[in-house]
Amino acid sequence: MSDDDDFTPRLGKPRNAGGRKARTYLQRVLQARTLAGGARRITLAFTGSRIARGNVAGRQLASRDRFATWRHRRVMVKSRIVRFDKAKGLGAARAHLRYIQRDGVTRDGERGRLYSTDSERADGKAFIERQTDDRHQFRFIVSPEDGEQYDDLKPLTRRLMAQMEQDLGTKLDWVAVDHFNTGHPHTHIVIRGKDERGRDLVIGREYLTQGLRERAAELVSLDLGPRTDIEIENRLAHEIEQERLTSIDRRLLHTMDEDRIVAVTDRDPFHQSLRAGRLQKLGHLGLADEIEPGRWQLAEGMDDTLHRMGERGDIIRTMQRAFTEHGLQRMAADYAITEPARMTPIVGRVVERGLSDEANDRHYLIVDATDGRSHYVDIGRGDATDVIPDNAIVRIAPKPTEARAVDHTIAEIAAANDGHYSVDIHLRHDSAATQTFAETHVRRLEAMRRAIRSVERDVDGTWSIAPDHVERAAAFEAHRARAAPVIVDTLSSIPLDRQVATDGATWLDRELIATNPEPLREAGFGEDAGAALAQRRQWLIEQGLALEEQGCIVYRTNLLATLRRRELNRVAGQLSGELGLAYTEARPGERIEGIYRRPVELASGRYALIEKSREFTLLPWRPVLELHLDKQVSGIMRGDSINWTIGRQRGPSIL
Repeated sequence: MSDDDDFTPRLGKPRNAGGRKARTYLQRVLQARTLAGGARRITLAFTGSRIARGNVAGRQLASRDRFATWRHRRVMVKSRIVRFDKAKGLGAARAHLRYIQRDGVTRDGERGRLYSTDSERADGKAFIERQTDDRHQFRFIVSPEDGEQYDDLKPLTRRLMAQMEQDLGTKLDWVAVDHFNTGHPHTHIVIRGKDERGRDLVIGREYLTQGLRERAAELVSLDLGPRTDIEIENRLAHEIEQERLTSIDRRLLHTMDEDRIVAVTDRDPFHQSLRAGRLQKLGHLGLADEIEPGRWQLAEGMDDTLHRMGERGDIIRTMQRAFTEHGLQRMAADYAITEPARMTPIVGRVVERGLSDEANDRHYLIVDATDGRSHYVDIGRGDATDVIPDNAIVRIAPKPTEARAVDHTIAEIAAANDGHYSVDIHLRHDSAATQTFAETHVRRLEAMRRAIRSVERDVDGTWSIAPDHVERAAAFEAHRARAAPVIVDTLSSIPLDRQVATDGATWLDRELIATNPEPLREAGFGEDAGAALAQRRQWLIEQGLALEEQGCIVYRTNLLATLRRRELNRVAGQLSGELGLAYTEARPGERIEGIYRRPVELASGRYALIEKSREFTLLPWRPVLELHLDKQVSGIMRGDSINWTIGRQRGPSIL
C-alpha cells in the first residue's frame, strides 16, 4: 500500500505534462466533443468574431425590450472602420482631422477644437503620429436627439468614452470635436485601432451597431431625465402618418409571419391603435393589403421603399430650407432630385453646398438651373470637387463610365503580343508612339491595379492583359464614379448680377457669342439669366463692343480677348500698387519663369500670379498649381492657355 505522500516527479517546462505540450481548457473540450462525434458542429460554431471586444455588452444592450428603451432619450450613432493603406500612408487620416476641425462648426462659428480624455486642446499631429503602424482606426458621429439642450458636449463625450472603455476592457486613445453647425449638435470621435497593450483593437459588431447607441442614450437620459409617457405617446402617434421607416414599421416587420402577414391586435390598447393607424397609412401608400378584417399582408421590400421615401423627404426639406435662407421662392413642382447616372448636363447657379453624410464625407449641391428647375445633385466625396462659392455658375455632367481610348490601345497591343503589354512592346508595335506617350498607358494600368486589382504586373515589368480588359476598364471607371459621380466645372465664380457691367470675358459674353447657347426657360435662373443677357448686350453696345444693325446684334471681332485684356490691365494696376512690382503682359510663344504666389479670381476666370524679381504677370491658372504654392514654375504661352513646368529644370509640362 502506497503512502499518500508518495509522488513521481515528471520533468519538463512549467505547465507541461511530462514534457508533452500542454493543452488549454478549450482544446480539451474540443477533443471531448470530437470523441463524442460532434467535431464538425463545434468547428463551424467557433469563429474568430468571438474574440472581439464588447460582444457581451453589445448582446446585453441589443437584447433589451424595444418598448422598455422608449423612455431613453434617443441618440444617433454612426460608426465607420477605416483601414489604412500603407502605400498611401496616413494622408486620409490627417485630412479627416482637418475636416472635422474646419471653420464654422462651433456655436460661435469658429474653427473646431480637438479635445481628448484629459486635454481641452489635443495635439492632432501627435495623435496621427501614434498611428504610424496601426492597421485601422474607428470613426464615430454621436448626435443626441436633444443635443441642443447641452451647452457643452465635452462632458457627455468623456463619460461615454469612459463607459466604452469599461465595456471593451481596455483604455482607448481618442480625440473628438463637437459640431454645432447643423440643426442637431453632434460629436465626431476618432479612436486608434490599438488597445492599451498595443494589439489590434477589434470591437464586436453588435456593440458598434447597437451597444454604443444604448450607452449614449443611457447617459443622455440620466442628464435630461427619461421621456415621459406623454412624450413617448406623442412621438409614436406622430409616426403614423410619416412617409419613412418608423419604429412602428420595424415592430410590424418583426412580428409578421412567413407570408408577411401581421395582425392588428395587441395586448396594449394604445399600441393596437398605433398598429391599426399605421397599417391604414401603409395601405394608402400601396405597401400593405388588408386580406381580411384585422389581418394585413406587408409588401415585399416595404422597408427599402420607406427608407428611400424618407431620404427623398429629407432632401426636399433640405432644398426648401436652402431656398428660404437665400430668399428664393419655388413651387413644389420645380425641383428635381438628380441621379448622376441618369442625368443630362445642367448649367445653373449654386444655391448651396452641404453634407448629406458626414460619416462617409458625401456632399451635395443645390443648383438653380437654366431649365427653370432646382436640382439636388450628389457630388460624392468632398475632396473630389473644389470649393465653389455660393451664386457661382457651374456646369454639372455625369462622370463617364466607359473605357477610355488608352484602354482600347492597351487591349489592341496586348492582343497582338500574347496578352502582354509594356513600354517596349508598345514602341515596337507603334513606331510613331513616343516614350512619354507609352508611359501614360503604364500609369493607367498601375491605377487599375491599385484600385480594383484587375490587371497584374509580371516580375520582368510587363503586364498581363486579360481578353476582357476593356470591360475591366469600364468597371474601374464605374468604381471611381462611386466616389465622384459627377464632373463640376465652374463657369464663373462671379455672381450673375455682377457680370452685367464688368470689364472681363464673363459667362454672359460666352453665351452671347456661342453657336449653341444654353436654352433658357422663363422661370427661376433661366428667367434671371435671360434678363442679364439683355442687360449685357446693352452694356456692350454702350462700350462700343457691339452694334445693333437692322434688329440684329453684331459683336466686335475678338470680343472675349478684348474684354479679358481690359480686365487684366485693370486688376494688374491694382496689384502693382499692392506688391510694389511692375506688371508685364505675357505674349503668345513667350517663355515665362517665376514663383507661383496665389490664384486671382477674375470675371474672365481664375489666373495665377507669377512673381519675378522685379515684376509679375498673370497667367491662366490650373488646379495642379495649387500643389506648388510659392515654388518655381515656368511655361510657354500658347494662345489663351499655357503649358506649365514645375521647377527650373526641363521636364514634362502640365497641360
